[in-house]
Amino acid sequence: MHCGPEGARAAMAMAEKFDSLEEHLEKFVENIRQLGIIVSDFQPSSQAGLNQKLNFMVTGLQDIDKCRQQLHDISVPLEVFEYIDQGRNPQLYTKECLERALAKNEQVKGKIDTMKKFKSLLIQELTKVFPEDMAKYKAIRGEDPPP
Repeated sequence: MHCGPEGARAAMAMAEKFDSLEEHLEKFVENIRQLGIIVSDFQPSSQAGLNQKLNFMVTGLQDIDKCRQQLHDISVPLEVFEYIDQGRNPQLYTKECLERALAKNEQVKGKIDTMKKFKSLLIQELTKVFPEDMAKYKAIRGEDPPP
């Protein structure tokens, strides 16, 4: 994560690239919608309009391709596309990933706490059974033996 003015500028530049792509995609979708209307009720007199919309479609694809080149280093997890295909909001993917990460973090934290407790109890019990060896162990570890 970038900090400071450089990071803010980079984030703004990336946002502008996404905004540009979104704008081109919206124009393309609208052009396709209009093209569908023309084709569904085609009249010979609408041939010029059809040709114009087809040219707009080609230009739109070229504009989208230019945006693609600016965003070549962006990768989207395939699961996001699965969410979209299922009609789900792709932002739910991020939310669910964070929830899974938090749950896993809690599990790992629980395991770490359990291991620390085990280590403490093991050292106590070993100190009772092998006091001299444990004193050496603690000296090597740089731990002060308890009074």
